[in-house]
Amino acid sequence: MKNRLLFPFLLFVVLLSTMPVLRVSADEPEGQTSQLNQDTEVARLLKALPKVSDVTRIASTQYSEKYVLKMEHPLDYGNPSAGTFTQRVFVGHVGFDRPTVIVTEGYGGEREMHPDAMEEVSKLLDANMIFVEYRYFQESMPDPCNWDYLTVWNSLNDLHEVTTTFKRLYPRKWLATGISKGGQTCMFYRAYFPDDVDVSVPYVAPLNKTVEDGRHEPFLSRTVGNARERQAVKEFQIEVLKRRERIEPLLETLCKEKGYKFNENVGIPEVLDMMVLEYSFALWQWGTDVHHIPDLKAGDKVLFDHLVQISGPDYFRPDPYFLSFFVQAARELGYYGYDTKSLRPYLSIKNSKGYLRRLMLPTEMPAIRYDKSLFRHTVAFLRKNDPRMIFIYGENDPWSASGVCTWLDCSKKQNLHIYVDPNGSHTSRIATLPATMREECVRLLKEWME
Repeated sequence: MKNRLLFPFLLFVVLLSTMPVLRVSADEPEGQTSQLNQDTEVARLLKALPKVSDVTRIASTQYSEKYVLKMEHPLDYGNPSAGTFTQRVFVGHVGFDRPTVIVTEGYGGEREMHPDAMEEVSKLLDANMIFVEYRYFQESMPDPCNWDYLTVWNSLNDLHEVTTTFKRLYPRKWLATGISKGGQTCMFYRAYFPDDVDVSVPYVAPLNKTVEDGRHEPFLSRTVGNARERQAVKEFQIEVLKRRERIEPLLETLCKEKGYKFNENVGIPEVLDMMVLEYSFALWQWGTDVHHIPDLKAGDKVLFDHLVQISGPDYFRPDPYFLSFFVQAARELGYYGYDTKSLRPYLSIKNSKGYLRRLMLPTEMPAIRYDKSLFRHTVAFLRKNDPRMIFIYGENDPWSASGVCTWLDCSKKQNLHIYVDPNGSHTSRIATLPATMREECVRLLKEWME
């Protein structure tokens, strides 16, 4: 998943191009610079908030005023002596009389520096936006880094402190939203702090039960797409592995050129195996049309280039930026496994069990034990309660195989709604839903947030 995180950003750019601009900064660069330097009422109020520092106004074509700031939090909410760190927060101001959307980002927040950045729900509701970068990513990385404090519980307390603080400025209704890992965060936030927000909108959020959940493999082999499409994917995977002797040198050359380094005892043959296994998940996750699969009679370089485009080797190396995510996946969030049975005659490995720990986490990192407490608490909360929540999923997205409705009977809920985008992928949003479904979803949001 880590090498495909640009897709949500690209999608929001496409969506923005189809929507009218609500607010525009000054037309001329000189005027814009002057405007950004003004100490407005919003800026003064932000600077007066407790634990807030480094308030800086940034350019925005979407909000009347937009700021980036730092907020101080405890490293460990159960142990004050552990110290503090600063978290990056973005504020998009519309009006003190408007509702507020808190974006429970699961990764870094660098995309919010782009002047055109705007979350879908914030635009739909003409709402203020509070965007919270996840702890241990980009400018919210503690120094020194102690992995013991990277827990979902601590991250949810970060959100609770942000919400509590900013409600001083924005007292109207609040909505939480996030995408993918941010969607998980949005869901967990509602389960642990149910009264912080009035509405929650998690996008494409899985609810995994363990490190290798087990439901994604049968989804890919028996459910997604149609039989012909699944067969086309499988035949491509087999053809690549059959050409192993000629394709492995291409892979080795690419890794040397890019400077990719893998864990000790992880060789090129295993990396190729993992790329091929990941191929089906990645293809369906991002909605790649199977017609883009090359003719199986094409040359080695053609097949290899297509494989790398969908499932690159960099995914299977310890990456400093995404290390925080994989630590959490191994500890609390869970992940997915691979079905090696149908490809076993062509693989160099016996199975892929434990690949997350073996390939994505540094070998020197201490063993991480998976804790099911987060999963159990969230399932229990959703079964017992009926919060105002809207879940968006893509029909063909493998992550939907571990969606919330696999754990509870959503048909019995009055307020909890699930919208599945037909043939949709991990890029499914409210804007991509069929017209009738989209209109119903927007109507609900506006009624709830009045």
